[in-house]
Amino acid sequence: HPTQTLTDLLTIRQLKGPISNFNIGLCGDLKFGRTTHSLTKILLKYPNINFVFISPEELQIPEYIKEEIGNNRYQETFSLESCIDTLDVLYMTRIQKERFFSEEEYLRLKDSYILDMNIMKMAKNDMIVMHPLPRVNEIATEVDQDDRAVYFRQAKYGMYVRMALISKILGKGENE
Repeated sequence: HPTQTLTDLLTIRQLKGPISNFNIGLCGDLKFGRTTHSLTKILLKYPNINFVFISPEELQIPEYIKEEIGNNRYQETFSLESCIDTLDVLYMTRIQKERFFSEEEYLRLKDSYILDMNIMKMAKNDMIVMHPLPRVNEIATEVDQDDRAVYFRQAKYGMYVRMALISKILGKGENE
């Protein structure tokens, strides 16, 4: 997930400009989602970033992360529809079946959030939708055609980030 965080930062920077003054929504499994934990922590280093944590009660962001953020920079909600119109970035995550002890609990929560075009109609015209992939069903495939759905570009940026890191580790390109 550290390289995913670099990918996420690059995606936001490339598509939204300088990283500041954003409302960032993180939606889905925020309890176990390491990508959301890492992204939240790194975004704290940028000015005027506010967070909206969207999750079922059982999958809320851990307390230690909320403590790092401070009370006035985040809000929590169970409803994506109630906040999507305020977001500059929406970071969707899947509900991870492998994190559950019981199949029943997973089945009860797995469809908590499904981003579709009806919900996208409520969003800002310049909001971007990100996802660390793979998705299960938390983003309807119809959203793929929306220009605000940037998760495939995000994956491509991830390839470039990882190539650059591997080159740096191997010492390539320094004196070439």
